[in-house]
Amino acid sequence: MPRSESDEQAEHRIAVHLDRLLADREMTLTELAERVGVTVVNLSVLKNRRARAVRFSTLSAICEVLGCQPGDVLKYEPDRGRASRATGR
Repeated sequence: MPRSESDEQAEHRIAVHLDRLLADREMTLTELAERVGVTVVNLSVLKNRRARAVRFSTLSAICEVLGCQPGDVLKYEPDRGRASRATGR
C-alpha cells in the first residue's frame, strides 16, 4: 500500500538547525540564499523540515557560507518510542 505524504513526514526524523546557525552568524535566510545561489523558498522548505531531499552541492555551499560541517546543519533524531519497542524496554 502506498504511503501518504503525512506518513513520510512522520517517519522523517531529520532536524535542521539553519535557524540557530543563521542567528549565530547574524545572517538572514535571504542573505544565505543569495550567497548559496538557491531561492529563499528552497531554503525555507529545508529550514522548516518540509524538504524531501537536499543536494550535496547545496549542502556543501551552505556549509561553505556558514563555515560549518553538514552535521551542524542536519541531525538525526531517533524515535525514542520505536527504539524502546525494538529492544523490548
